[in-house]
Amino acid sequence: PTDLFADRLLAVLSGRRPVHSMLRHTLGSAYDDLSHLAERGPLRTPRGAGPTVRDIGYYVPRPGAIEAFARIGTGDRLRAMAFRLELGTDHRWRCTAVELDGPRRPRDQDD
Repeated sequence: PTDLFADRLLAVLSGRRPVHSMLRHTLGSAYDDLSHLAERGPLRTPRGAGPTVRDIGYYVPRPGAIEAFARIGTGDRLRAMAFRLELGTDHRWRCTAVELDGPRRPRDQDD
């Protein structure tokens, strides 16, 4: 599922897909974090070659959870994206956290 989610997240962060396309694929604050990141358009590029996933790695901290990272190529620059996937009782993977290199979204007191 890491490849699939890396591609889905990249599509949103590059502006090729709307954020709401990830509604059923995220849980908790991951959707809010993704929405905040997408607002800034961090991986949008002018016409031409868009960003691509260059490499993916992952760690399995426990059964049913995957912590993954992807190296994203944007022209001659490499960016980093990290995300966490959790397997639900319905046997579907969902993203529960997403981060991109750079400043993080400010957290509310309740988070």
